[in-house]
Amino acid sequence: MADRPASPVNITISHLRADSATVSWSIVDSDVVIGYAITQQRQDGLAMRFIREVNTTSRACVLWNLDEDTDYIIQVQSIGLHGEDSEASKRVHFRTLEKSDHFQTSLIDHDDPSVEGLDMSRQLQTGEMVIIMTVLIMWAAVIALFCRQYDIIKDNDSNNHSKEKAKPPSEHSTPDYHNGGLLSSKFQSRTASSISIIKV
Repeated sequence: MADRPASPVNITISHLRADSATVSWSIVDSDVVIGYAITQQRQDGLAMRFIREVNTTSRACVLWNLDEDTDYIIQVQSIGLHGEDSEASKRVHFRTLEKSDHFQTSLIDHDDPSVEGLDMSRQLQTGEMVIIMTVLIMWAAVIALFCRQYDIIKDNDSNNHSKEKAKPPSEHSTPDYHNGGLLSSKFQSRTASSISIIKV
């Protein structure tokens, strides 16, 4: 068919992990392509998956739910303006990692659009952890400050009660003199004078 787009080229596998991988490709610039179709199959033929996306300019796709330490075969097709598929690309073989293996940084293609999404996801997770830790620390500080203020108020109330119990008598209260007070003393002295005069 004349309007059928050319097959994708430069099929590359990157971001290889135990359960995922990223496949990317290139297309001929002169072709009008509105999507892609990917055939994913285990090399032993036990499982096959078909992925089809339209209305996209993406040239990469993340393959999820792969089996660890397993061989896969990938082929990519371009989807033309009227929905027609190109011939399948060359078969590309890759093998997923074991879960104990580390992420192969040597396979990373930093120009791959999917890399930005993965990095952004990691940054988002790290940012969320920082926010959560910050909120927890702030709450701990607020609780500590509240407890400190409560202790200060409690101590002040205790001191005020103690001072009221030990408060001396008021200066304006009437002095309590022994032997009947001041008036009684004056009366007794006058009585004594009168008695001495009578004896004379």
